[in-house]
Order: sequence, then C-alpha cells, then structure tokens
Amino acid sequence: MMALVRPFRALRPRPDLAAEMAAVPYDVVNVEEARALAQGRPNSLLHVSRAEIDLPGGVSPYADEVYTRAWETFEAFRSSALIQDRAPRLYVYRLRMGDHEQTGLAGVFSLDEYKRDVIVKHERTRKEKEDDRTRHITELRAQTGPVLLTFRETAAMTAAAEAVTAHAPLYDFVADDGVGHAIWAATDQQATALQAALSDVPLLYIADGHHRAASAARAQDALDAGPDDEAAFLLAVAFPDTQMRILPYHRVLKDLHGHTPEALLTVLSQQFPMSAGAPSPSRKGQCGVFIAGKWYTLTLGDDTTDAADPISTLDVSRLQERVLAPVLGIVDPRTDTRIDFVGGIRGTGELQRLVNEKKAAIAFSMHPVTLGELMAIADAGAIMPPKSTWFEPKLRDGLLIHEI
Repeated sequence: MMALVRPFRALRPRPDLAAEMAAVPYDVVNVEEARALAQGRPNSLLHVSRAEIDLPGGVSPYADEVYTRAWETFEAFRSSALIQDRAPRLYVYRLRMGDHEQTGLAGVFSLDEYKRDVIVKHERTRKEKEDDRTRHITELRAQTGPVLLTFRETAAMTAAAEAVTAHAPLYDFVADDGVGHAIWAATDQQATALQAALSDVPLLYIADGHHRAASAARAQDALDAGPDDEAAFLLAVAFPDTQMRILPYHRVLKDLHGHTPEALLTVLSQQFPMSAGAPSPSRKGQCGVFIAGKWYTLTLGDDTTDAADPISTLDVSRLQERVLAPVLGIVDPRTDTRIDFVGGIRGTGELQRLVNEKKAAIAFSMHPVTLGELMAIADAGAIMPPKSTWFEPKLRDGLLIHEI
C-alpha cells in the first residue's frame, strides 16, 4: 500500500480577501458563535459553510433553504471574491500558533484509499452530520474545507514540503485567534517530488474531519463519480506526526446523578487516590475534578498503555468505565444529554466558569491523548471513545476549495 495525492485547480480567495474569507471549521462553533464570527465579514466562508446564520433564527440547519442559501452565496463569491488556478497544483500549508509550527501537504487524496483504509479512521460518524455535509457537497459541487490528516514522518516528505516554502506564499496572515496561516503553490517539479515522497508513506490517518471524509465518499457515490473524476478525491492537508499537537477533550456534567457534592467526593475518594490538586493533570492516568469551587486530582490508573488493548488504558475510557457510568449514570456518552464536552483550546478556566455559573455541576479535566495512542488504535482497526482528541491549531475553511 502507498498513499496517493493529486494536484487540483484550487478555487481560492483573492489575496486581499484571504484573511476575511478564511473560516473556522463549520463544526467547531454553534450557530450563535458562527454568526458572531461572520459579523461585519460579508466574505467569510461561514456564510457558505453555516448558511443558516443568514436566515431567521430558529431555522433548522438542515432545512432546504439553508442549502439553497449556501449555493447562492457560493455562486456570488465565485464572481466577486474567488479566483481559480489555471492548472492543477499541489500546495503546502503552514500553521503557526505561538512557538508551535507545522507544515503539511495540501491536495486531493483518493477516496478509494479512504474506503480501503489506506486513509485510516479512528472515530465513528453520526448519520445526521454525514447527511448534512453530503448534501452540502452535492449542492455546491465543491468541498469547501479540508480534512486534517497525519502520517509517520519521513525525511523525504519533510524536505519536499520545506522546499516549496522557499519562495513567496500565496497567502500569509494571522487570524483573530493569533494562529498564522500561510499557503504556497508547488511548481510542477516540486509537486513531483511531493508525490514521490508521499508514495513511500504506507498509511494516512484522519486526525480531524471524519464527517467531512465520510460525506465526501457518500457524495462520490451519490454523483456516480468514476475513479478519475474530481468527486473521487478528498480535499485534505497531511502533516507529519512529529509536528502535530493534541490538546485534551474535557467533560462536564449537568448534574451529580442524585449525589450531593460532599457525598460524591466521599464515593470517589473511597474508590480512587484523590487529593486537592491543580486544574490540569500532570500525567496520563490522572484527571482533574472541579466541584463546589475546588479542584482535585483523581488517579484513575498508571501512566502505561496496553499495547494489546490501547483503548482500555486511555484516560477517557478509564473515566467512563470507572466513574461516569457506574457512579454518575452516563451509560452512553454519545447520546446522553447530561454530558457535554469542552475542547482543550478553551482551557480549564472554561470548566470552572461552567460550574461556577451553575451551567454544569462537575467538570473533569483530562490529560491529552498521544498521537502514538491514536495511531495504535487506528492500526488495530478500533474506534476511539467519543471526544477523545482536540487537534490545535486547526485548518481554515475557504482558503483552498475543491470543485467536484
């Protein structure tokens, strides 16, 4: 097996509009947050990816008029804000966040390889979210945001990507959240080197974007696309594993399942080593607990990973099986409305705020999963528990659009 990438004719913003059009991934914000981010930015891609923000409040995000509005706005952008490369290209996309930097290959990747698990999955997808993005892709005949992929680093891939960054970028700007985004177009010779280097990579792993990938595959089938059609390829950016950054994914619960805070603390301290502690756990095997205005450190297990069963030694698994289900009654975290998840980028201060404002009764801060754990689980053909990883920084939608 080997990984394939194909150049494509990117539809992309005019350079003067790139920073305005670039939008956070459609699924990391709710409709109110999306509307606020697009306020005063008529060329934000959120007007396409979350078109309900421009319709009356209360409209279902899955209503027919949402997809119609997305198509109308997208068509308007074509004539006013977007340009298209004349020839198929590969691109290099660099993200900077503080002192962190990662440089990846942007292009279109084979959906046949996705279906054959050369592009490996580690999460389940939800049908209603797949239905939404499948329709979004087929109505627009375009993939407007990339999937985030990773792979085990090779020296050849790193060198080939760095060579592209030696000349002037197409875009280079810092978004409002402080993350820098730069994109370069590869020459034909550089593209050949990138493709050759990627051909030595046996597997690609989906880091972020399982619903986008599944929806692209369904759109291919719905459009009856042949193996060489654009709809048979997936817009993505692939980064080496050594450059990826995973933040934790925290848990908050709306109630204590009939316990008082004092009673719950007694139950937990009887079953686990527990002490007053810091907001963030210092190692794998521990989690932070915020309840009744105080932080505690709860030790769920040791800091090892079971190679034979890597899922069982994930902290999110230990917390679910030893605390959330038996003590707090969260049997299925995918469907239980009493639990919510807070991405690590929001910080432990957000957990404190939710509890202090009585929007949650208890919060659990997690230690981040490692990329090695993710890859081991994906290699085993297994599925990670829901909301296990939060990758940061995130790619922006709208900078490279793949027409199908």
